[in-house]
Amino acid sequence: MRKIECISVFDMLKVGVGPSSSHTLGPWRAAQRFIAELKKKGCFDQVEKIHIDLYGSLSLTGRGHATDIATLLGLLGHDPVTMNINLIEPEIEKIRKENSLLLNGELLLAFNIESDVKFNRKFLEFHPNGMTFRAKLNNGKKYSSSFYSIGGGFVVKKERKNASKKMQSFLEFPFPIEKATELLQYCKEQNMSISEVVLENERSLRSEEEIDAGLRQVWNVMLESMYIGCHTEGTLPGGLNVKRRSFEMHQRLIGDEQYSNAEEWITAIRRTEVKFRQILKWVSCFAFSVNEVNASLGRVVTAPTNGSAGTVPAVMMYYMVIENHEATFEDLKRFMLVAGEVGSLFKKGATISAAMGGCQAEIGVSSAMAAAGLTDLLGGTPEQSLMAAEIAMEHHLGLTCDPIAGLVQVPCIERNSMGAIKAINAAEIALESDASKAKVPLDKVIETMWDTAKDMNSKYKETSEGGLAVKVSLSDC
Repeated sequence: MRKIECISVFDMLKVGVGPSSSHTLGPWRAAQRFIAELKKKGCFDQVEKIHIDLYGSLSLTGRGHATDIATLLGLLGHDPVTMNINLIEPEIEKIRKENSLLLNGELLLAFNIESDVKFNRKFLEFHPNGMTFRAKLNNGKKYSSSFYSIGGGFVVKKERKNASKKMQSFLEFPFPIEKATELLQYCKEQNMSISEVVLENERSLRSEEEIDAGLRQVWNVMLESMYIGCHTEGTLPGGLNVKRRSFEMHQRLIGDEQYSNAEEWITAIRRTEVKFRQILKWVSCFAFSVNEVNASLGRVVTAPTNGSAGTVPAVMMYYMVIENHEATFEDLKRFMLVAGEVGSLFKKGATISAAMGGCQAEIGVSSAMAAAGLTDLLGGTPEQSLMAAEIAMEHHLGLTCDPIAGLVQVPCIERNSMGAIKAINAAEIALESDASKAKVPLDKVIETMWDTAKDMNSKYKETSEGGLAVKVSLSDC
């Protein structure tokens, strides 16, 4: 029997802290899992020393992606969904100043960030984003555990102990889906839309109330990140001295409109001028705002990753303020269900990790997700929605990941804007097309993306060892 892991919309759209899902959120989750392992083994109280080894891409761009900071926050017992992000800097500064770490908020250990977090250029065989936690116990024994951050905040162990449980959940889905052709087949057989098929699968995992509450939280975080980004000026941290652009762009676009919160802000935007150039600027502003928040260790939603977190909300906001002023939560729900399913198809058939596939695996996938969601809301058929996803990815194939100084800033922030604009364009092309005559099926572009990923030189896979990352230095900035 064919087996594949169950992937929920909440796996593809996760609340987390920036700047990177694979380099920040993943290591944070890995640290939490390591603590859980220590407790399960019954040796948590015996720990007297902790050491962290970061490998491969986690090492090469780890400082720029705040991998060390995220790992320490996880060891402290904080959760990326609920932590007050204003406490991040004070918590890390406390460790530096006192040379100690309060493990899970319970056990005080001597800890030196410079010597107890090691950046190793070596790559582990299983995945480019590898990390190992080592604990020395007071009885002289040692316990170590390795994790791999595979993109989008997903963390696995080499032996994949949880995989069988997820596979079982997949097999219990009313509509188990691995490929786009299977999704379309269910839509035809059941006379259902993509969102209806996906919703039935979600209902096998959680109640309707839980689904709605979870998706509302996802949208609220998306909206909040856009709102914060558009109302925060200054320079992004990290040394590149990148000026926040969404603040001034937003000021020029919003004009004299008055509002006092994010919901009123939506109404205010709807009253502004909407010529083509303004629409382009608004979409770019929304995308910039999210990724400027992400670059500042702010709270965003992986869609499917942190580095591509601005594309999907920018297109959702476009629909709300440009296309449909009467849009409701039900519209946003449909969008997220469709987008999440398209993202899962790429994860199953290829990758959503830039360390594995370059930026095509992040911005390309996010653009495809957004294109499908928008096409659905604009009245497209399931075939047209998947055609839009294919078009969006087709024009991101081969996109490399070469962040300057390992920071998720240049060229990453602008790429979210480009991905959002391409998604809107892809949706319009698909809506004007006969999807039955599409020359490139979505499954084929997913396979091609994976082939391209495997052929891509490692210099262009989030290592900052090639491309813009070496052509542009800090001194140029």
